[in-house]
Amino acid sequence: MMIITQKITSLAYEIHDGMFRKDEELTSSQRGLAVRRMPSLLEYLSYNCNFMGILAGPLCSYKDYVTFIEGGSHHLAQPGENGKEEMQCERAEPSPNVAVTQKLLVCGLSLLFHLTISNSLPVEYNIDEDFQATASWPTRVIYLYISLLAARPKYYFAWTLADAINNAAGFGFRGYDENGTARWDLISNLRIQQIEMSTSFKMFLDNWNIQTALWLKRVCYERASVSPTIQTFILSAVWHGVYPGYYLTFLTGVVMTLAARAMRNNFRHYFIKPPQLKLLYDVVTWIVTQIAISYTVVPFVLLSVKPSFTFYSSWYYCLHIAGILVLSLLPVKKAQRGKSTHENVQLARSKKFDERENALEQNSVSTTNSVCSQSQETASRHSSLRQ
Repeated sequence: MMIITQKITSLAYEIHDGMFRKDEELTSSQRGLAVRRMPSLLEYLSYNCNFMGILAGPLCSYKDYVTFIEGGSHHLAQPGENGKEEMQCERAEPSPNVAVTQKLLVCGLSLLFHLTISNSLPVEYNIDEDFQATASWPTRVIYLYISLLAARPKYYFAWTLADAINNAAGFGFRGYDENGTARWDLISNLRIQQIEMSTSFKMFLDNWNIQTALWLKRVCYERASVSPTIQTFILSAVWHGVYPGYYLTFLTGVVMTLAARAMRNNFRHYFIKPPQLKLLYDVVTWIVTQIAISYTVVPFVLLSVKPSFTFYSSWYYCLHIAGILVLSLLPVKKAQRGKSTHENVQLARSKKFDERENALEQNSVSTTNSVCSQSQETASRHSSLRQ
C-alpha cells in the first residue's frame, strides 16, 4: 500500500509538471521526469500494480517504467573518452544475469547475517536496566553502533531482492559506464558500501532508501517554500505510519541533519589539505556520523514512546542538546529556493542546453546510421570483388 501511495502521488506530480507548468518553473529533475500526456487506464494500472513491484517496490518514475515497457530502456548511449555520449552502430540488449546473480548473493549473505547474528544483538538491550547500570560509556556507545548495524541486513535483504526481481525482468538498466559495463542500478534502493562508510548525515540519507528519498525530494522538498527540510521529515514520518517511534526518529533527524549541515559548511574546508589531515577528518566524521545515526534511529526500531524516551533519557539527550547548541552558535547557509530569479535564469539556460544536446544527439544518430550503411556498402563491394 505504501508503494502504491508513492506511485500515485509521483505520477500525479509528473503529469502536473508536464502538462500544467512551464519548463522555467521546474528543476532539472522535475523537467526530466515530466509526463506530457495523460496516461491511459491500462498504463495507469500497469504502472501501479505491475507484479515486479507490487509488494516491495522499489518506486520508479512513470517515465522510466513506460520506457522499459516500450522496449527503449536499452537503447542508451555509452559515454566516450571526452565524457560525452557516443552512439554505436549496433549493440545487443544487455543481459541482467551478472547483476541479478550479484544481488542474489548479497541477499543470501544479508539473510544469513540477520538469522544468525542480528538476533543475538537486540536493540532493546540498549535500554536494559542492568546494562545501563553496569556498562561503561565506551561499552554503551560501541553496543549502540553494533546493535543498529546488526538491524540493517533485513532491509538490505528486502530492497536488494526487490531490485534483483526487477532486473531479472529487464527493468533497471541505466546505460553503460566509462568501461562499457552495463549498469543495472536505475531503481536500486540502497548502496551498502556508501551507507556503512558514510562520513556525513547527508551521505547516509542519500544512499538509504534511495527511491523514497527521491520521491520526498520531488513531491515535498523542491516544492516547499518554508523550512523544506522540516516539512520533508514530517511527511516521511506520516508516510511511514502511526507508531510514535517514527515521529521521534524523524523529528530528531531534523535537528541532526541541520546541525551536521552547519558543521560541514563551517569547518570542512579547513581539513581538505594535506591528505593526512583529510584522512583524520574522514575518520572522525565517520565515527560521529555512525553514532548520530544509531542514536537517531533507536525509536524507529523500538516504536513505542516509553522505551524511546527511556533510551534518550539514559543518554541525557546529549546529541539533541549538542545539535541545538550547534544550530544556535553556528551560521546556517540557506539554500536558494526555486522561485528566485537567479534559479529561473539557470533553468532557462538548462532548457536551452538540453534542446541543443537533443539536436546534437539526433544529428549524431543520423550521422552514425549513414556511417554504418556506408560501412555495410563497402563490405558488400569487397565481397563481390573477391568473388
